[in-house]
Amino acid sequence: MEANQLFEQALDLLLAKDMDGFVDLFAPDCTFEFPFAAGTPERLNGREALRDYLADYPQKLDIAGFPSVVVHRTADPGTIVAEFTARGRTVATGADYEMRYIAVIVARDGAIASYRDYWSPVMGAKASGELAGLVTALGEEVRS
Repeated sequence: MEANQLFEQALDLLLAKDMDGFVDLFAPDCTFEFPFAAGTPERLNGREALRDYLADYPQKLDIAGFPSVVVHRTADPGTIVAEFTARGRTVATGADYEMRYIAVIVARDGAIASYRDYWSPVMGAKASGELAGLVTALGEEVRS
């Protein structure tokens, strides 16, 4: 499967809240990176680390749709850049959720080998009701 097909299937599985199916799209030795991480891991190594990280995702975010999705092909046929918006609600607060993402996805041998997820940790913390905790964590990081 090509990178764009894997990405389309990944979105479908997220909507279906099928986290095992989503994670199974990844290679066993995949990397999943969060370059703008704050208060979350910056990198996960391997499919099982990703599975553990996403195990309770549907209990945090109820994604109802992806109203905007644009996929850019690159000079490398195994690599795409996806710009997309996720919309739904935050389970803990019931608040509406909308976040814009950019992902760089590399496919190898029919699986996702690398996924770099660019999103705003401030918007994520605000949507989940955890903004105060993020501010505290960032203050502690600055002081150390």
